[in-house]
Amino acid sequence: MSKLEQLIAELCPEGVEYLSLCNVAKISNGRDHKSLPEGDIPVYGSGGIMRYANQCIYDKPSVLIPRKGSLNNVFFVNQPFWTVDTIFYTKIDEKNIIPKFFYYYIVAQHIEDLNQAGGVPSLTKAVLDKVLIPLPPLPVQEEIVRILDNFTELTAELTAELTARQKQYEYYRDSLLSFGDEVEFASLSSVSDVIDSLHQTPTYSESGFSMIRVTDIKGGYVDIDNTLKIDRQTYDIFTKNYAPKKGDIVMSRVGSYGNVGIVPNKDCTCMGQNTVVISPKIDAVFLYQYLSSIHVQNYIEKNVSGGSQKTLSLKSIKAIPIPILDDKTQVCIGDIINKFDILCNDITVGLPAEINARQKQYEYYRDKLLTFPKVELEV
Repeated sequence: MSKLEQLIAELCPEGVEYLSLCNVAKISNGRDHKSLPEGDIPVYGSGGIMRYANQCIYDKPSVLIPRKGSLNNVFFVNQPFWTVDTIFYTKIDEKNIIPKFFYYYIVAQHIEDLNQAGGVPSLTKAVLDKVLIPLPPLPVQEEIVRILDNFTELTAELTAELTARQKQYEYYRDSLLSFGDEVEFASLSSVSDVIDSLHQTPTYSESGFSMIRVTDIKGGYVDIDNTLKIDRQTYDIFTKNYAPKKGDIVMSRVGSYGNVGIVPNKDCTCMGQNTVVISPKIDAVFLYQYLSSIHVQNYIEKNVSGGSQKTLSLKSIKAIPIPILDDKTQVCIGDIINKFDILCNDITVGLPAEINARQKQYEYYRDKLLTFPKVELEV
């Protein structure tokens, strides 16, 4: 019998009491930070730390819960902090619940699913106050926190090692793709077909064909499985000029501009607005890697236009300078870089696979450890 099992058997064998969140923590609103001078106190928004100021809004352990925006970004803070009005902070009753235990339980509840807004995702204090929180005895809470902390610390160590490897990979990739005056360059449009997307918003369907949008191009991959869907009639309209094929490269043009991804082995996809598809006439892996390199990204930064909504024009994309190498050299360079890429980013091998497995293991045990039979209080 584990230590946790012994504690539960001794202290709460019949189950635990559940209370509404408002009975174990007080939810408070953040405030504007713009007038605060610079300092070393972190200022949190719904996306994380925004800046550092010289004042705190609260100085005890707290769980920060987004009010708007990225609702799944729940933070545990164990130092003085400030929050803005897009994220709540909590004043926790530490006599009955350990702040870190409260944090783990809130994360496990996927509170983003409580969003009832039609536009920007949002949560209200009234909704959060009704979330039921279990209150096992403090020694049980302490042991659960210890177990889950061990999981998260190991994952953090693996992630740090992976980050170091990714930086090393990017350095070698950019070095391999650096060419001197002995190599000629040609425009992207001369080594591939560059096809613009249809500039209109479709009507989406519950099921059907995948539409690749800017948000579906992530980390060098096109996330086909989670795209929005369109019906056959809309698909035919959007693929009248061209339908993306396996091995084609998709690039984003507006907002998150310059991101590239390779279309996976899946038929019946089409491009959403603000994207272009690049159909290579040279080695596709080499071209993808070069478009991902610092050389092209620097070019892109110099050629975007617009104010708050930056746009990369079709003309600028077609003019991207590409080194002209013989076929054998292209394949060799592409193969070397691709092996590095897989080791650093493919979740089925190496460190990414181990981190993915650890994360799933952590989530499994977190949910199991934080599930308690409910004791009904006598009236």
